[in-house]
Amino acid sequence: MFKFTKMTNEHFKKIKDVLYSDFDDFWSLNTFESELSNPNSLYFVCIDGDKIIGFVGIWQAIDTIHIMNIVTRKDFRNIGVANFMLKNIINFSQSISEVTSITLEVNEKNIYAIKLYESFNFKKLGIRKKYYNNSDNAIIYTLFL
Repeated sequence: MFKFTKMTNEHFKKIKDVLYSDFDDFWSLNTFESELSNPNSLYFVCIDGDKIIGFVGIWQAIDTIHIMNIVTRKDFRNIGVANFMLKNIINFSQSISEVTSITLEVNEKNIYAIKLYESFNFKKLGIRKKYYNNSDNAIIYTLFL
């Protein structure tokens, strides 16, 4: 059974050593550290035994939770880790009385993530042109709570 908990400095120390080998398509280590020190950011980890197998970052902006990223360790993909983390983020968001929606951007080429979000009833609300690396478009999805 997976465990979902707020990220601590100890968790970050474990992740930073394997960020590029065990996870992919993620920010630089400096950007990640900057996010963790941002007072508007909140990060959670998914743990299996003693391994961190995924993490998710969010921002709260008044009545909206914005999912910054959901990242699953390469060797733990396709077993429901992202689904588990998203379900926990939705539950967390619903526990905050002023939050009325969850929003995110996803690369239009990331079919697995798109299927995940749509399975949770996220609705496509727009496109950000050339959002990723100034080439790939981002689809904006929102879940109304």
